[in-house]
Amino acid sequence: MAGASSSGYDEGAITAINVTPLVDIILVVLIIFMATAPLIQRRAIKVDVPKATHHDRSASEAVQIVMNEKRETFLEGKKVDAGELGKALQRHVMAAPGVHVTLSADKALAYGEIVGLLDLVRGSGVKKIGLEVRNK
Repeated sequence: MAGASSSGYDEGAITAINVTPLVDIILVVLIIFMATAPLIQRRAIKVDVPKATHHDRSASEAVQIVMNEKRETFLEGKKVDAGELGKALQRHVMAAPGVHVTLSADKALAYGEIVGLLDLVRGSGVKKIGLEVRNK
């Protein structure tokens, strides 16, 4: 037994591939796609919102309200009038009392129009409202 190892362990080529790092990377990429998919869908309606240097990103899912430069109001991408918007928001509040609302309005709109929309949203029972801005 001149060529046999004394420890009884035969060192051979490693033939198995460790897939754990690959699975970790795929899960991270999946989480990134899941987090950014709603943001991509929200950009379908063209609204030129004002820019701010300081802002907070909302971690929770919010009901999206958009008012474009033609003064058309959209709730979750569907065009609605003021009465429909109030009723729909009341339904959201009844389903989830802590519902978050994100408001995007074109910067060309008058301040009074946006305050009127905020008043309608608050009047429907929504307590948490965020105004969407873009980074400079």
